[in-house]
Amino acid sequence: MTLTFFLIHLLLVTQLLFSSISLARTASTLSPSAQVSTQSWQILQEIVSENGARPAGSSSERQLLHDFTNRYWSQSTGLAVNSQPVTFTVKGIKKHSANVWITFPGKSEGHLVIGAHADSTGEDEGSQGVTDNGIAVALLLAMGQQLSTMELNESVTLVLFGAEEVGLFGSQAFTAALQADSRFLTGAPFPTAMINLDTIAGGDHLYIHSPTKKTYKRCDKDDRYNSSASVRDSLMNVASANSLPFQLHPAYSDYQEGETGEWSDHAPFACAGIPVGYIEATNFSINGRDGYDGYSQTLHPLLWDCLDHSEKTACYPDRERRWGYIWHTEADRLDKLNQLYPGRLRTQLNAVTELLFNFLTSDKSLQPDGN
Repeated sequence: MTLTFFLIHLLLVTQLLFSSISLARTASTLSPSAQVSTQSWQILQEIVSENGARPAGSSSERQLLHDFTNRYWSQSTGLAVNSQPVTFTVKGIKKHSANVWITFPGKSEGHLVIGAHADSTGEDEGSQGVTDNGIAVALLLAMGQQLSTMELNESVTLVLFGAEEVGLFGSQAFTAALQADSRFLTGAPFPTAMINLDTIAGGDHLYIHSPTKKTYKRCDKDDRYNSSASVRDSLMNVASANSLPFQLHPAYSDYQEGETGEWSDHAPFACAGIPVGYIEATNFSINGRDGYDGYSQTLHPLLWDCLDHSEKTACYPDRERRWGYIWHTEADRLDKLNQLYPGRLRTQLNAVTELLFNFLTSDKSLQPDGN
């Protein structure tokens, strides 16, 4: 009986050993982008379980900005992680947030900023901010360790912005500090390009945007505004070369092909004269509450009160309440999203991660670019 038990035990240990070796080999054979995408998905689970919703200026937003950057940037790279306090007032109440970033030095004078906002909104509706914008935060956190092992042509700054949902306060503060002294802030030259990651998964289609040619209203000085599509077009070239499912939205009355509004963290960078690209998952073909502006993200019928699928709009616009929104609603939760779109978030996350890593290693020029 004792010998039988020993043999069974030995067999189990042997099976576990070979399973561990097999898993390790599988991980080691993954490409850098696949490794980062896999880790991003794991980090997203942690964000959901440890933080959930992250209203601007809340303790959960501060925990994400402090604890997660310490865990995934400081401890995994050994590089300095920097922060900038952000104070803002909403409805007469003063609140406190922050921007947190890490810079990886490159060989040239080029400097790429990749940013995502850490806060969320819609918590009263049940939103946990998974697509808007936890999945992008998770991706930037996971990218840190991989970038620290790469030889980069241009310097890369990964930054998490606070307080986007209540007025872009974080990105405005960060760009103001960049204009005052970029080398003091980041250790790198003034940025030659910026990529904004906001709601990179969930919507029906993956888009890459540039700013409108007309100067954003939030800009102080027209002469600095940069509407260049150079970053967008470089990203699209990389996507096309690697058969990745990104597109430019077609031209509509309010927005020309591939152009988008000033409602996310790319806007202060464009105002500061920096060429920007903006990656987003939504659906510009929907005639939403305010027209073809990309705010309605999906044609999934469960996210409409009544969808006229052929016309891609509400059956009764004056009575429609849901409008195909994921962000800021009870649909922006991991459990709901996995039920609505099995596999979609992982697939879109994989595509965005592969796009970014191919872009970083592509033969491109990130030099100062005019309009």
